[in-house]
Amino acid sequence: MHQIIIIGSGPAALTAGIYAARAGLEPVLFASSVEPGGELMNTTDVENFPGFPEGIQGPELMEKIQAQAERFGTKVVYDDVTALDLEGDVKRVTTGDGRVHEAHAVIFATGSAYRKLGIPDEDRLSGHGVSWCATCDGFFFRDKTIAVVGGGDSAMEEATFLTRFASKVYVIHRRDELKASKIMQQRAFDNEKIEFVWNSEVAAIHGENEVTGLTLRSTVDGAESELGIEGLFIAIGNDPRTHLVHGILDLTEEGTVAVEGRSSRTSVPGVFAAGDVVDPTYRQAITAAGSGTVAALDAEHYLAAAAERRNAAVAVGV
Repeated sequence: MHQIIIIGSGPAALTAGIYAARAGLEPVLFASSVEPGGELMNTTDVENFPGFPEGIQGPELMEKIQAQAERFGTKVVYDDVTALDLEGDVKRVTTGDGRVHEAHAVIFATGSAYRKLGIPDEDRLSGHGVSWCATCDGFFFRDKTIAVVGGGDSAMEEATFLTRFASKVYVIHRRDELKASKIMQQRAFDNEKIEFVWNSEVAAIHGENEVTGLTLRSTVDGAESELGIEGLFIAIGNDPRTHLVHGILDLTEEGTVAVEGRSSRTSVPGVFAAGDVVDPTYRQAITAAGSGTVAALDAEHYLAAAAERRNAAVAVGV
């Protein structure tokens, strides 16, 4: 029986691990067997995480946070959680190897997943010119013409990073202005390799064995045009990873896990949530880390109160 199980491997989960371990709760953290480390593993320069004035690479930052969590006693297990039974005082977590792990409290910090365009051939050409990760695949597009879909910070970061390799980067956005922060916008505007395609959406992806071009549709008048490219990077946002708790925890209209006020308490006692899975607005590494702190502290208080109740019950029984 564990005191606490943490599900996730991004800044929220690992920060929760740091705090829970330092509180002597000996947390077990189940990280993905396929994509451990969260979205920062696919990020290049992280310039806005406190303590790194010169910036730091996303994977390096995650390695440091995990090392800190493990230093204090967090046990990191690289296996996928496949089912949850969260009712009652004992929570049960089933992992990919078929084992059932029990704990008095659970922190759910599974983050979010890349959003897809939802058009034909997107999945078929994934890995053959279609990508959601510039840092993973950018090298393969050296001296090629590529496109990035999106208008937020992630899209601008992807486009700017890809200019290190590509000869030309188109940014396709369905509106006539960007959602990205001003500094990220300006970097993209100032880059001579980047050209913006405004008021447009991707209607079709072309190519048999690899991407050869796109059909674009105007969001103003519906007119279609062709764009010849050799790679497509999709950066249109993310969806919270809540499939494990559908029908178990209350969700918000945005699809995130509902929590009480500024706490991490969910609709089920003893279950706490943190990070992007509860945050449809800010979705920053530092806010996720702060959210993980809240979850660990809330869980610590819950466990302490539960222990007091058990001790009182034993005393009365005596």
